[in-house]
Amino acid sequence: MLHNDITNNKRIEEIDFARGIAILLMILFHLIVDLKDFYFYNVDYFRGFWYIEGKLSAILFMFLCGISSTLSFRSTNHGIKVFTWAMVLTAVTYFYNSDFYIRFGILHFLGISLISARFIQQLSIRWLFSLSITSITLGLIFAERFVNSPYLFPLGLQSATFTSLDFYPLFPWYGVFLAGIIAGKTVYAAKKSSLTLHPPQAITWLGRQSLAIYLIHQPILLALLYVIHGK
Repeated sequence: MLHNDITNNKRIEEIDFARGIAILLMILFHLIVDLKDFYFYNVDYFRGFWYIEGKLSAILFMFLCGISSTLSFRSTNHGIKVFTWAMVLTAVTYFYNSDFYIRFGILHFLGISLISARFIQQLSIRWLFSLSITSITLGLIFAERFVNSPYLFPLGLQSATFTSLDFYPLFPWYGVFLAGIIAGKTVYAAKKSSLTLHPPQAITWLGRQSLAIYLIHQPILLALLYVIHGK
């Protein structure tokens, strides 16, 4: 998500298309969340199909962001921009509900990942693969434990009282980002499209506007639901 994969002023359309699919999956998931949380629809997004659908969207964003970081020289600047917007969302959600706000959501994760990309992608494929597996393994281990410190949550180490409206810590998710870097350095080593077919432009357009859509889609969804339900 949220990254311009531009090489020699030419976009790689299949990456934009895949990011557009991720955007659509995200919007659908957040629609389900809003229907459940605000209008008490009988749906469950903590498990089953909708849980998987939401995680698939996030994983696709992370993986594509890793690929895109190998195709652009502006990953650091873009990461700073994404992380800044993440902190804006933290502030907005804190003022809305100080007990349950976004402490380290997907924008925080992607921002830090992009900032690190310029340095980490210099490693060999073997090292990147090892670090990816290690990151995922640590995340699985950390998820089973609580710590006393309330400040280690960006690593995936939560205190017993930790809450976050959106939560994607570095471990295990950095492993997915690293997998994207590996794909970028191998599949897109020539920094050009690997397909001859052109995907639907409506979806690729969504992929090109991913950050803007991420930031505005939730207020639009809530406004539409308010109009539909009359409250």
